Amino acid sequence: MTSPQSTPKGFPKAFWIANCVELLERAAYYGVFIVITLYLSRILGFDDIEAAWIAGSFSAGLYFLPTFSGALADKIGFRRALMLAFSLLTLGYAGLALFPALLEGQGLVQYGREVVFKGLQQADIRWAIVPIMVVIMIGGSFIKAVITGTVARETTESNRAKGFSIFYMMVNIGAFSGKTIVKPLRESMGDLGLINLNYFAAAMTLLAFFCILLFYKNAESSQNGKSVGEIWQALLKVLGNTRLITLILIITGFWMVQHQLYATMPKYVLRMAGEGASPSWYANVNPLVVVVTVGFVTSLMKGRSSLFSMTVGMFIMPVSALAMASGNLLGGETIDLGLVQMHPVALMMIVGIIFQGIAESFISPRFLEFFSLQAPKGEEGLYLGFSHLHSFISSLIGFGLSGYLLSAYCPDPKTFATKAEWQAAASNAHYIWYVFAAIALVSAISLVIYGKVIARLDARQQAGGATELAAEV
Repeated sequence: MTSPQSTPKGFPKAFWIANCVELLERAAYYGVFIVITLYLSRILGFDDIEAAWIAGSFSAGLYFLPTFSGALADKIGFRRALMLAFSLLTLGYAGLALFPALLEGQGLVQYGREVVFKGLQQADIRWAIVPIMVVIMIGGSFIKAVITGTVARETTESNRAKGFSIFYMMVNIGAFSGKTIVKPLRESMGDLGLINLNYFAAAMTLLAFFCILLFYKNAESSQNGKSVGEIWQALLKVLGNTRLITLILIITGFWMVQHQLYATMPKYVLRMAGEGASPSWYANVNPLVVVVTVGFVTSLMKGRSSLFSMTVGMFIMPVSALAMASGNLLGGETIDLGLVQMHPVALMMIVGIIFQGIAESFISPRFLEFFSLQAPKGEEGLYLGFSHLHSFISSLIGFGLSGYLLSAYCPDPKTFATKAEWQAAASNAHYIWYVFAAIALVSAISLVIYGKVIARLDARQQAGGATELAAEV
């Protein structure tokens, strides 16, 4: 079999297969996840709060499980792990598509361009969607661990940076294509498109399964990976590190706002700007901005510390949230931009997302670097396995908070008898973004304080070490 070392100027076949299936998996995931709260509410009848907690728990699991899934993948081999993952994903997405038919067959709902509920909102059977989503969550957790592991294994020191650059490009192409398909489906089918979208996702992951089955032939692991028990011990060590946990909690504020692209934005835009809005396309602005700006930002911050770069990004996030809030204050139905007319809510949402993407370019590339420096010497790898704990926490809290805020300030128009009643109830919908602006600002200030405190602690520790050395001499 061809090894990475034997192809110094190129990449082995396994590298390209891994990246291609990553593209397919990301297209499936982002196509479904950008409208997951809409699916849970419009198709299954969950209210905003219930839908938010279900989606948030799903997202949180995807960030928490990969370290454990990766350990299992090391034991059973990457090829078997990927086949298991894509089998689970295909079953899960197919379940999202077929489950509504079961509900309709029981007379609880009638699906079409608009959904007519006939008792589903009070039926316990709708909660059967949770185990279906758990299947997707488990399958997705393997993908996060194994694909990045494959890229690392199938590259050398000379081409690893290029390899991960290709991987990052594939992720963004997949995310872009998955979100893009949502709008034409909704335009042609209405709410029924939220169901049929899952057939697209299942087809993508089934195709990925056959790609792995037929073409993925990389060398299996030596099966020397960590056991689940060792990983739990590592988690406990991270949780006992005050400096790391404090950093994780501070960065959680940034990701709570970032997750609103999926938790709040789709429902908010459709309710405030109308059904003609395109939340899935607006969300694509984020990866586009990151790809365009991350190189420039990295170069700009080259002579600055990672903490300084992260702090700049953290102070941009409140601006992002305030821009999103301002759309509801501009008034009017449309703004003429020359080539296109847009609702002010949609326009300012895009502006906010642009700022969010810029903030991410300042924060994300430098976070892992700074996080690793806070870990004990020689245990950086162990600790980095849990570097995404902030996304686990922010998914739970961010999505959960979103549900309560939507219910309070931007409720579902279908729950009101008249449009006038809904307009009165949603007159302060922009308050939602004020809450997230406040969270972002508190996080930014906290990061400044954190930086000063650890600098003082490090200086004191160095002074103490110098004193001990002098005493020994």
